[in-house]
Amino acid sequence: MSTFIIYAIVVISVILTLQALFSIQLMLYTWEDTERGVRSMPPKHLAPPRFSFTVLLPARAEEKVIYDTIHKVWNADYLHGLLEILVICHVSDEATIREAERAIKDIGSRTVRVVTFSDPPINKPHGLNVGLANSHNEIVTIFDAEDDVSPDIFRVVNTIFIAEGVNIVQGGVQLMNFRDHWFSSHNCLEYFFWFKSRLHFQAAMRMIPLGGNTVFFKRNLLDMVGGWNQLCLTEDAEIGLRLSTLGEPIRVFYDARIATREETPDSIEQFIKQRTRWHQGFLQILRSGVWRKLPGRKQRLLAFYAFAYPWFQGFSLLLIPIMLGIGIFMKLPVLVALLSFIPLYTLVFQALLSAYGIIAFARDYHLKYSLWDIIKLLLTFIPYQFLQGVSALRATWREIIGRSNWEKTAHVGAHRG
Repeated sequence: MSTFIIYAIVVISVILTLQALFSIQLMLYTWEDTERGVRSMPPKHLAPPRFSFTVLLPARAEEKVIYDTIHKVWNADYLHGLLEILVICHVSDEATIREAERAIKDIGSRTVRVVTFSDPPINKPHGLNVGLANSHNEIVTIFDAEDDVSPDIFRVVNTIFIAEGVNIVQGGVQLMNFRDHWFSSHNCLEYFFWFKSRLHFQAAMRMIPLGGNTVFFKRNLLDMVGGWNQLCLTEDAEIGLRLSTLGEPIRVFYDARIATREETPDSIEQFIKQRTRWHQGFLQILRSGVWRKLPGRKQRLLAFYAFAYPWFQGFSLLLIPIMLGIGIFMKLPVLVALLSFIPLYTLVFQALLSAYGIIAFARDYHLKYSLWDIIKLLLTFIPYQFLQGVSALRATWREIIGRSNWEKTAHVGAHRG
């Protein structure tokens, strides 16, 4: 066997192993240190309402869920005089507009209204910019059309803005229907580890791709950066990166009692399309080069790692079977053969960590789980990685051929069942 192949196996094995270990560290970031866990929580004592909030609710083909979402946001425990809700729809989306207007009629307040647009592109960031231009209040936040928001969310964020003097706050978001499909539990755990742990590491590094909702901005900050990038498929991560280049600290908090609740995609096809959009959006951000403006070398390295991750995930899908095949069927030096299997061992450890995660997730959200739930999670861990890899390869191909249309995820309100 050539020396080149041996060196290639060693290098690839080391890279895959280091990446897996780093991912494990990010998953456990707030669990490793008690102080970090405490800092990740919202304040215990809530201040009286001071700030006014604009809620942007972009909605497209969301007639099944938008009615309840509007009511849930309006019924939050906050002064209605300090709350403005804008449901943003394309003018052609008559069914969603009709359901939104039905909820608005029930509420009977002029501060809850529908705003429409007719020009392209028909996507979420365009809707957000339309809503920003048609709203007035001091703090601007986003919720998705299917979101179940905590009654305390505005009081918690109001307190953080008063007490900590920050300009951006990111709250927790959690998928809930972990039993609906074989991939649903893995999808729920991604959110669980992302919002409960990883985002807190990225906030500490001051390089944070923001989440798509339950994020709160001072209006003057959004005006300063010109709102959201309408050509980016992950406008949330992109604006988070731009704000990070300005040195803006971002307060992240996660508490199961306050987390915004959402649903997992309703099919494998929907999941792959959603994840393709996220992966391709990250590749768009990587290609834009905005991350190079971050002031610190560690920040730039972290940004490159985060936004290039779809490439890594796609190539891993191709490389791991090849590495296993070489390790099993080809004659390798013993040390090299052992090294080629280390990435598989780290995957096994991540799977076991996911088993712990489902227990912690169920405990935090007062959900029942069974031994079969854990066994099923372990059995489907590798197939879920396969779905991720397929989505990453699909995103890479779409980016290469220049196809960037917005593939919308359908919502049916499964988390409200």
